[in-house]
Amino acid sequence: MILVTGGAGFIGSNLVAALSARGRDDVWVVDELEQGEKFRNLASATLGDYTDREDFAALLERRDPSLDRIESILHQGACSDTTVHDGRYMMRTNYSASKALLDFALERGIPMVYASSAAVYGGNERFVEEPACEAPLNVYGYSKLLFDQVVRQALPSAKSQIVGLRYFNVYGPREQHKGPMASVAWQFHNQLQDTGRVRLFEGTGGYGDGEQRRDFIYVGDVVDVNLWFLDHPDQSGVFNVGTGQASTFNALARAVVAVHGRGELDYIPFPESLAGRYQSFTQADIGRLRAAGYDRAFKTVDEGVEAYLGSLVG
Repeated sequence: MILVTGGAGFIGSNLVAALSARGRDDVWVVDELEQGEKFRNLASATLGDYTDREDFAALLERRDPSLDRIESILHQGACSDTTVHDGRYMMRTNYSASKALLDFALERGIPMVYASSAAVYGGNERFVEEPACEAPLNVYGYSKLLFDQVVRQALPSAKSQIVGLRYFNVYGPREQHKGPMASVAWQFHNQLQDTGRVRLFEGTGGYGDGEQRRDFIYVGDVVDVNLWFLDHPDQSGVFNVGTGQASTFNALARAVVAVHGRGELDYIPFPESLAGRYQSFTQADIGRLRAAGYDRAFKTVDEGVEAYLGSLVG
């Protein structure tokens, strides 16, 4: 079986859908459904099994025989809410749980591809998979970085594949349950539907109104990278997953407006609560990903927003 943790979440459920499209009906999803509506993310897929994350942690701790079914792991489960300040919760959820799963994978020689984050880079303007570029601005970014560091230490002696994927700004289907943590593409879509206007931050960090820049990547491209590594078990390491191109929030907002065929842009004051914890610029250096052999093109912002919102608006 292929284990997908966080399989009812945004990226996890898109991975489950892609595996189902490949004809895999032996996917074991681990997640929690306190938000019951997340079931919709899985409804179109045929699963091999589903286990609540707390129950799975107990299986893992006692090395339950049911774990013998696992042939590979796509680990997406995490607290991805960057506004959470409870460091104990964040570290237990993102670091300790990931480390327990890594120990199991290394012990059994099972390939493991896991979700890291561009949040490890913080306010840097170079986004290369090197310690000199890593300076997280919040405990979420730190929890991801600490696990990456553990993986780096384990890689030289690992007898199976370990891949960390540092996601940049992912957007696309199956993220609606995330509420305020959903992508800005989804937020802009909802704002435009409700008011006919899109709200962006005024200038900050040396950037003009709406000119802050991020590397926005369509979730379908993120899924393709995950499955490519699953298909190439000889490749290990920590890799950036972005398009390699930064786009302004203005450009993303205009792409959403273009899909709707209407809308205006407004600029609102930058929130004091984000001061010192906000990345005004991200752009993945994807040289290491390309060197590993991944050569597929990534969707532009215009292409990705049309693929995402076109069917909803049309």
